[in-house]
Amino acid sequence: MSIHYVGNKQNDEELTISKKQVSIDKSFLLILEANLLTRFISANEEYKFTHASALKFNECYVTLQELFSGETAFHKATQNLAKQLFEKSMHPKIKGGELYVCEFSDMELDGKVLDVVGIFKTEEKNGFYEVGRNEESFSLTYTNGIELSKFSKGCLIFNTHEKQGYKVFLIDNAGKGEEAQYWRDDFLGLAQVSNEFHQTSQVMAMTKTYVTKQLGEEFEVSKTDQIDLLNRSADYFKMNPVFDKKEFEQDVLQDPGIIKSFRKYDEHYQQEHEIDIPDSFEMSTAAVKKQSKIFKSVLKLDYNFHVYIHGDREMIEQGKDEDGRKYYKIYFDKER
Repeated sequence: MSIHYVGNKQNDEELTISKKQVSIDKSFLLILEANLLTRFISANEEYKFTHASALKFNECYVTLQELFSGETAFHKATQNLAKQLFEKSMHPKIKGGELYVCEFSDMELDGKVLDVVGIFKTEEKNGFYEVGRNEESFSLTYTNGIELSKFSKGCLIFNTHEKQGYKVFLIDNAGKGEEAQYWRDDFLGLAQVSNEFHQTSQVMAMTKTYVTKQLGEEFEVSKTDQIDLLNRSADYFKMNPVFDKKEFEQDVLQDPGIIKSFRKYDEHYQQEHEIDIPDSFEMSTAAVKKQSKIFKSVLKLDYNFHVYIHGDREMIEQGKDEDGRKYYKIYFDKER
């Protein structure tokens, strides 16, 4: 491991390059690895290094290529990475912080044992109390420190698929501002790989936005019908190992007019988000589990009631009484 400090160049903050790598006590090694690696267990999105012209112009990729090959010594490569990040830290809202570069051996991915480089950045310090003790009394001191398990940004680069841009997994506690993507886009230069997880996530997100936003603009549809369509869509994704667009349209959308509208929206969505969703692909169970949370089947009535609709659309009716007040009638066999 090597540690450097990378400030915000735009704000005239410093870049501090360490002269040698960190000496790590073996008793501390397992704790350190757990803090740095545990969050990647749920990092299903896969990335690769890229560049608009050619990979050889991506500075971070070239540095890692030289590191993996042994052309550049480990610590020298980490110094180069720190300098590259400093040059990209130009937005006034980017926070300075410690940059940790680690080399891991014998990590497994897709049945292969590989060398891995991890790059992490911490931008926040937290206060904590330390209790001391001597023969007569206790003492209490306060200091600032870093929780490595809560690093702000991080990535793991696996030494495989070199010519395609390696296999990379990313953690980024980014907001939505202009400065948010400097780590992924400006420094690392990553593009998301269109694998099963990515394709499943995208088709589910597109379906959800179509049903909740676009459908009501083109068709007269009740809130309960929207929820029913969301439920049927969610059931399709959960029950089918393979997504087939025509099958989804016939089984879930059913109405020819809605199918035509959905196809048009699908095409627009892919163009707007610069993605490519195949008409058929194997679905990722991890993506289905994660994205199912956005398929909310809740009917909100003023500020008085939330009605959760999970099943048969025919068991709920909407109406209006003589005074013009709206109501829902719900049928059931027994209370649970």
